Amino acid sequence: MSHSSTLLSAPPAAKSLQIGLWIAQVLIFIAFTVFGYMKFFMPIDQLAAMWVWPGDVPPWFLRLMGLIDIAGGIGILLPGLTRVLPRLTVLAALGCVLLQIAAVIFHTSRGELSALPLNAILLPICLFILWGRGKRAPIAPRG
Repeated sequence: MSHSSTLLSAPPAAKSLQIGLWIAQVLIFIAFTVFGYMKFFMPIDQLAAMWVWPGDVPPWFLRLMGLIDIAGGIGILLPGLTRVLPRLTVLAALGCVLLQIAAVIFHTSRGELSALPLNAILLPICLFILWGRGKRAPIAPRG
């Protein structure tokens, strides 16, 4: 093997990192699709009984947030799992990071500090996926 080909080939990511990333992707998929489904399909009065903010925002905003959550959850998992355009996983992770930052700002500005622990859990997991799939352990596209 020549020196130049050694420099161009990246070492495979550690198996534990790969496992950790897949676990994180499945967790974010579950969280975002479940919360998205709730925001999109549940009656607003039922959501308002569970969370403070849904009763105080326009219904279109709540439903839009549901669609965005569902898209983020699917985008975190499906492209990597199928290896069809796996780079979309990185873009979905970036979108989920930005969504969590926006959620922290939204809830903080409204004094809804009880909503922040969930964002404090989801944000670092999304950052881990963004870093891992973007830099350290990208998924190769299907042959």
